[in-house]
Amino acid sequence: MLLFLPVGALIAFPWTLATGKADFLYKFAMKGVKTALRIAGVRATIEGREKLDRSRSYIFMCNHVSNLDAPIVVPALPGRTSILVKRELFRVPIFGWAMRMASLVPVDRSDRESAIASIGRAAEVMKAGLHMTIYPEGTRSVDGRLLPFKKGPFHLAMDSGVPIAPITVVGTQNMMPKGGIRICPGTARVIFHEPIDSSRFKDRDELMEAVRASIASSLPAELR
Repeated sequence: MLLFLPVGALIAFPWTLATGKADFLYKFAMKGVKTALRIAGVRATIEGREKLDRSRSYIFMCNHVSNLDAPIVVPALPGRTSILVKRELFRVPIFGWAMRMASLVPVDRSDRESAIASIGRAAEVMKAGLHMTIYPEGTRSVDGRLLPFKKGPFHLAMDSGVPIAPITVVGTQNMMPKGGIRICPGTARVIFHEPIDSSRFKDRDELMEAVRASIASSLPAELR
């Protein structure tokens, strides 16, 4: 990736600035991510993606146990997505600029007002036709068990009317657990579940439980 970023700076960034569109930058980045994973010996099997309607936008919600989750899941999505990203990462030279150009949304989890503003920004991004990918646990799980969900993403779903597409990722914890810096070769499973229409639920808590049950359904019993 360190070799790939300068190439992106020379080719993809100028093209994006000239056209005002980030599609080429996004495809270029996905190609780089896939190549990096292959070099690291990381593979993924994709299940259930045919359940999605490719003509519409979704809020993808996924469990989170590893820094490999996003590089594995995002290229598997049907179309371009935005992501809620820790605000600190936007300070990284080149990388932060690329994330802004790709309409990724910064979030400061320590500041409640900032977090609420980020949810509003996510709604604007979806109105532009992008998917949104969110980890409802808010952070990586240390032991792989599904953590309590944050409420903000479910406010976003109910207010926007965009359906939620739950995803379960299995196997990334063994390849790169939280706190680890070494990537071990292996194969992850990315499982897409039936989309959930938020309008069918009377309140946010009921919607949250339905999404949690869907994601948990493909986890080993001890991690649910």
